[in-house]
Amino acid sequence: MQPSGTVEAVNVGRAQPLLVGGRPVASGFLKTPQTGPVQVRSAGLEGDEQADMTVHGGIAKAVYAYPAEHYPFWQTVQAQARVGLWNEAPPPGLLGENLTLRGLLESQAWIGDRLELPGCALVVSEPRFPCSKLNAALGFSQAGKMMWQSGFCGFYLAVHRPGQIAAGDAFSVLPGPREVSISELFRARRPAQPR
Repeated sequence: MQPSGTVEAVNVGRAQPLLVGGRPVASGFLKTPQTGPVQVRSAGLEGDEQADMTVHGGIAKAVYAYPAEHYPFWQTVQAQARVGLWNEAPPPGLLGENLTLRGLLESQAWIGDRLELPGCALVVSEPRFPCSKLNAALGFSQAGKMMWQSGFCGFYLAVHRPGQIAAGDAFSVLPGPREVSISELFRARRPAQPR
């Protein structure tokens, strides 16, 4: 039985300034959950913008997915860092993801696997690698290091079949060639001393 799960939230956001190292930098990191269906196009979700196409965007990185199972980890990290960005559970889209998924972790997602949803199909393409915008958005300087150490990176998806997607959609995973998993590729790229 292949992993399957649900879309907990569909999140989009327009590019806007984000303070990185005390300077405003254009970023599409900040996302807001949407109600109702959102159109999925080959370059991403309707209403979503990317400011730096080298790290998110284009055909191979059209949609960024993040496992909801990792949210308690970030809530604990936030509490220990005492940054006070949220009082209760972290909001969907916190990690800059377009899709907050439940039921598919990095160790279960392989390059080329296809997520079949009622209104579209997406293909696992590569891990997300942390950058300084993650630190800025989460409000503490060690967020990127924590992502490297935990392996809780999420993954990018290419659009196999455009259509629409909504919170509550169920998905099933159709296996690809199963040569390398998201976890394996992320670990292979991990720096010796993550920052």
